[in-house]
Amino acid sequence: MADMDLLKRSGGPVTRSRISRDLATLGLGDGDVVMFHTRMSAIGYVAGGPQTVIGALQDVVGTRGTLMVTCGWNDAPPYDFDTWPQAWQDALRAEHPAYDPALSEADHHNGRLPEALRRRPGAVRSRHPDVGFAALGAAADALMADHPWNDPHGPGSPLARLVTHGGRVLLLGAPLDTMTLLHHAEALATAPGKRFVDYEQPVLVDGRRVWRRFRDIDSENGAFDYSAVVPEGQDAFEVMVRDMLAAGIGRRGSVGAAVSHLFEAAAVVDFATAWIEDRLSR
Repeated sequence: MADMDLLKRSGGPVTRSRISRDLATLGLGDGDVVMFHTRMSAIGYVAGGPQTVIGALQDVVGTRGTLMVTCGWNDAPPYDFDTWPQAWQDALRAEHPAYDPALSEADHHNGRLPEALRRRPGAVRSRHPDVGFAALGAAADALMADHPWNDPHGPGSPLARLVTHGGRVLLLGAPLDTMTLLHHAEALATAPGKRFVDYEQPVLVDGRRVWRRFRDIDSENGAFDYSAVVPEGQDAFEVMVRDMLAAGIGRRGSVGAAVSHLFEAAAVVDFATAWIEDRLSR
């Protein structure tokens, strides 16, 4: 019944060629470097699932283009394991597998597409365990190389390189608050009260498992306290993106049954950085 509900909502199966046509109409084109976020159920019944979506995106951006997703690490140790009883900590440190870009699963909370893309032949995944990304296409190596261990959303990160490559962000039926690029704006913003986290995770160094400390903005609980500038019950990222759209930044269209949005990465970062600094520095 679930498939029939999706079929009815999307007016029949959403095929690779249909997605490609809808993406082109939205404004995606040959040679684009695009980071995408997807909610599959919003698109409707996609014939072939994630691989159909990836194939359609490749059809539109072509061999000169590049696709990028946020991955993370599904089985990362929790940030607060250092508060566990010592024996539990010791056991985790002794045997928790290291992050392996080739094997470690993408965070399931990011949906099915990141895991599907990072498994594609030729895909490149960045080295950071907690803030990892993956890319497929002509600029994949350049986007993913030497992901900074600390401040991994900031300068030199795959997000920063997305901007310098003239990249774009596609919300393919995904909610407005899923735009990971806004964390780059938070990392750059010079507003008071920025919050950070320090944590440890195991990584591979010359084939050996090594525990390493990392420092980053608090992307999980919020790099800033937005409660004074965002209405209660609303997500700050969603408010930012709605303000962007109201300012004429971004395009809106349909892909399958999904309301989708396409943005220029540089415009997103410029707007969001100014938005944060203006509201939180008053």
